[in-house]
Amino acid sequence: MSTSVAPVELSSAVVDSVVDFVAAHGGSATAVLQPVGRLGVRVTLVGADGVLGDRVVADLAAANALVEKVSGLTATEHWDRELISKATPAKGHWAKMAGWVARSHRFPQARNEQTVRELTV
Repeated sequence: MSTSVAPVELSSAVVDSVVDFVAAHGGSATAVLQPVGRLGVRVTLVGADGVLGDRVVADLAAANALVEKVSGLTATEHWDRELISKATPAKGHWAKMAGWVARSHRFPQARNEQTVRELTV
């Protein structure tokens, strides 16, 4: 019995957006592949300049196919110290990711969102 693996089909919108991201952020990027259950795999992109981006694909095979298809993109399955120190979230990024917590006054602001006055007190 032979088992054949069906080729992975990627959406051209996903591929084009990742190609554009890599080109706009230094010509290279690291993709952190993070399974998120039934939703698929989150591909978090860290550009050469530290800017973050992400896309979600169907499964790990699709994520690996995306990495192979995009020139200048390398994959990792974990965040290491070097990658974390390179990542520079844009102003307001934490609010977008935090949802309702960002509009709450019970939780402190992210470190990169604090004003100079708050830091000097």
